[in-house]
Amino acid sequence: MVKDESDTQNMMTVPEVARYLRLKERKIYDLLAQKRIPCTRVTGKWLFPKEQIDIWLKQNSEFQVQPGAEVRPLPQVVVGSHDPLLEWALGETGYPLAMQMNGSTEGLERFAADEGVLCGIHLLDPASGEYNLPAVKEHLKGAEIVVLHWAWREQGLVLPAGNPLGIRALSDLARTRARIIERQEGAGSRLLFRHLLKQSGLSIESLNLLSQPARGHVDIGLAVCSGQADAGIAVQSVARQMKLEFLTLARERFDLVIRRRDYFEPPFQTLLKFTRAPEFAEKAQSLGGYDIGALGEVLYNSP
Repeated sequence: MVKDESDTQNMMTVPEVARYLRLKERKIYDLLAQKRIPCTRVTGKWLFPKEQIDIWLKQNSEFQVQPGAEVRPLPQVVVGSHDPLLEWALGETGYPLAMQMNGSTEGLERFAADEGVLCGIHLLDPASGEYNLPAVKEHLKGAEIVVLHWAWREQGLVLPAGNPLGIRALSDLARTRARIIERQEGAGSRLLFRHLLKQSGLSIESLNLLSQPARGHVDIGLAVCSGQADAGIAVQSVARQMKLEFLTLARERFDLVIRRRDYFEPPFQTLLKFTRAPEFAEKAQSLGGYDIGALGEVLYNSP
């Protein structure tokens, strides 16, 4: 019980302790529910003794933030793999984020290092046939994250208009000695391409690969458009936008990874709300190669 004015002054409310710890109020209520934070309840109101909070901070290795210390905010950056539909939606909703799309694996690594607030991925695990979750659990152990389904996408070979080499299957890449531009190491498209080659009994050595890989789907399309390459793996929407031929190879799942605390913030909720608007569905259809029927489904909510 609070005995005098001095005791009262040393007590913090939920908003005050949240500011003191540099946490969201939602996190404070989580800690209360788990009985993991020193507190007392007076006339139905939660109060936090400042002295006990300071001791708890020192003892609890999970929360080593020192009171009053400057906390570096997370950069407002989307990392991971590029998706044309996602890029368009972020622009339409005014989401205050820069995009630095450098492939799924690098994106997860940067997200784990707190260099991004949202990460797009499409990583196939050949052993299980599962998309994304095995990689997420490996790279983000212990992180409080949510994985949401964004879309199923058509991945395949982007080919010149008219398909002059007559490529109808992966085996034709070796037969025709087509100049192939591949994605960089760690990109989801590269991993998928190598997996499909193995399934088809083709070795990477049998192909005529260009020495310089592409850093994104659009770069694949531009290389084929300009005549620098005869083929490359990318999403169908790139081929349609650039009026190129497309040979479907796989249907892949593209997911979004976000921290649980950021999932509930207005910017991301605005994005999710926009995905239910008619113009979003129209855009997905016009881009081509998208199935957005399960968009927003929570695939993983870390323990």
